[in-house]
Amino acid sequence: MNTMTHKSYAARVEYSEDDKCFIGHIAGIRDAIGFHGESVAELRTAFIEAVDDYLVTCEKLGREPNHPYSGQFRLRLKPELHARAAIAAETKGKSLNTWVSEVIERSIASA
Repeated sequence: MNTMTHKSYAARVEYSEDDKCFIGHIAGIRDAIGFHGESVAELRTAFIEAVDDYLVTCEKLGREPNHPYSGQFRLRLKPELHARAAIAAETKGKSLNTWVSEVIERSIASA
Protein backbone atom coordinates (compact mmCIF):
# COMPACT_ATOMS: atom_id res chain seq x y z
CA MET A 1 0.00 0.00 0.00
CA ASN A 2 1.35 3.43 -0.91
CA THR A 3 0.53 5.78 1.92
CA MET A 4 2.00 9.09 2.97
CA THR A 5 2.46 9.01 6.76
CA HIS A 6 3.82 11.32 9.45
CA LYS A 7 3.67 10.81 13.24
CA SER A 8 1.19 7.91 12.76
CA TYR A 9 -1.18 10.05 10.67
CA ALA A 10 -1.92 9.00 7.08
CA ALA A 11 -2.95 11.07 4.10
CA ARG A 12 -5.77 10.52 1.63
CA VAL A 13 -4.73 12.20 -1.63
CA GLU A 14 -6.46 12.97 -4.91
CA TYR A 15 -5.69 15.12 -7.91
CA SER A 16 -7.84 18.13 -8.77
CA GLU A 17 -7.89 18.78 -12.50
CA ASP A 18 -9.72 22.06 -11.89
CA ASP A 19 -7.07 23.35 -9.47
CA LYS A 20 -4.14 21.54 -11.18
CA CYS A 21 -2.81 20.31 -7.86
CA PHE A 22 -2.86 17.43 -5.43
CA ILE A 23 -5.30 17.79 -2.56
CA GLY A 24 -4.89 15.80 0.61
CA HIS A 25 -6.77 15.18 3.83
CA ILE A 26 -5.63 13.49 7.00
CA ALA A 27 -7.40 10.15 7.05
CA GLY A 28 -8.93 8.30 9.95
CA ILE A 29 -9.71 11.21 12.28
CA ARG A 30 -12.89 13.18 12.99
CA ASP A 31 -11.29 16.61 12.55
CA ALA A 32 -11.14 17.89 8.96
CA ILE A 33 -7.58 18.78 8.01
CA GLY A 34 -6.63 19.45 4.41
CA PHE A 35 -3.49 20.42 2.53
CA HIS A 36 -2.39 20.73 -1.09
CA GLY A 37 0.63 20.95 -3.36
CA GLU A 38 1.46 21.18 -7.04
CA SER A 39 4.11 18.45 -6.81
CA VAL A 40 4.61 15.39 -4.67
CA ALA A 41 7.41 17.19 -2.82
CA GLU A 42 5.14 20.19 -2.10
CA LEU A 43 2.33 17.87 -1.06
CA ARG A 44 4.61 15.97 1.33
CA THR A 45 5.84 19.22 2.91
CA ALA A 46 2.28 20.53 3.25
CA PHE A 47 1.17 17.23 4.83
CA ILE A 48 3.94 17.33 7.44
CA GLU A 49 3.12 20.98 8.22
CA ALA A 50 -0.61 20.16 8.51
CA VAL A 51 0.01 17.33 10.98
CA ASP A 52 2.49 19.37 13.03
CA ASP A 53 0.19 22.42 13.05
CA TYR A 54 -2.74 20.24 14.09
CA LEU A 55 -0.80 18.83 17.05
CA VAL A 56 0.41 22.28 18.14
CA THR A 57 -3.12 23.71 17.85
CA CYS A 58 -4.56 20.89 19.94
CA GLU A 59 -1.90 21.49 22.58
CA LYS A 60 -2.64 25.24 22.66
CA LEU A 61 -6.36 24.52 23.02
CA GLY A 62 -5.69 21.99 25.75
CA ARG A 63 -7.49 19.22 23.92
CA GLU A 64 -6.42 15.74 23.00
CA PRO A 65 -5.81 15.38 19.24
CA ASN A 66 -7.76 12.74 17.38
CA HIS A 67 -5.70 9.62 16.96
CA PRO A 68 -5.94 7.80 13.65
CA TYR A 69 -6.95 4.41 15.07
CA SER A 70 -7.19 2.81 18.48
CA GLY A 71 -6.29 -0.68 17.32
CA GLN A 72 -9.75 -1.94 18.21
CA PHE A 73 -12.84 -2.41 16.09
CA ARG A 74 -16.08 -4.34 16.34
CA LEU A 75 -17.02 -6.75 13.64
CA ARG A 76 -20.45 -8.24 13.16
CA LEU A 77 -20.55 -11.62 11.44
CA LYS A 78 -23.16 -14.23 10.77
CA PRO A 79 -22.93 -16.78 13.59
CA GLU A 80 -21.91 -19.49 11.10
CA LEU A 81 -18.99 -17.42 9.81
CA HIS A 82 -17.96 -16.55 13.36
CA ALA A 83 -17.91 -20.25 14.23
CA ARG A 84 -15.89 -21.16 11.13
CA ALA A 85 -13.35 -18.42 11.86
CA ALA A 86 -13.05 -19.48 15.51
CA ILE A 87 -12.48 -23.10 14.46
CA ALA A 88 -9.89 -22.05 11.87
CA ALA A 89 -8.06 -20.02 14.53
CA GLU A 90 -8.21 -22.82 17.07
CA THR A 91 -6.87 -25.40 14.60
CA LYS A 92 -3.90 -23.08 14.02
CA GLY A 93 -3.35 -22.79 17.77
CA LYS A 94 -4.17 -19.09 17.76
CA SER A 95 -6.71 -16.81 19.35
CA LEU A 96 -9.43 -15.54 17.05
CA ASN A 97 -8.01 -12.02 17.42
CA THR A 98 -4.51 -13.10 16.37
CA TRP A 99 -5.80 -15.20 13.49
CA VAL A 100 -8.04 -12.40 12.14
CA SER A 101 -5.17 -9.87 12.46
CA GLU A 102 -2.88 -12.17 10.45
CA VAL A 103 -5.55 -12.76 7.78
CA ILE A 104 -6.10 -9.01 7.40
CA GLU A 105 -2.34 -8.37 7.27
CA ARG A 106 -1.88 -10.96 4.51
CA SER A 107 -4.82 -9.55 2.58
CA ILE A 108 -3.46 -6.01 2.74
CA ALA A 109 0.06 -7.13 1.78
CA SER A 110 -1.23 -8.90 -1.32
CA ALA A 111 -3.50 -6.03 -2.40
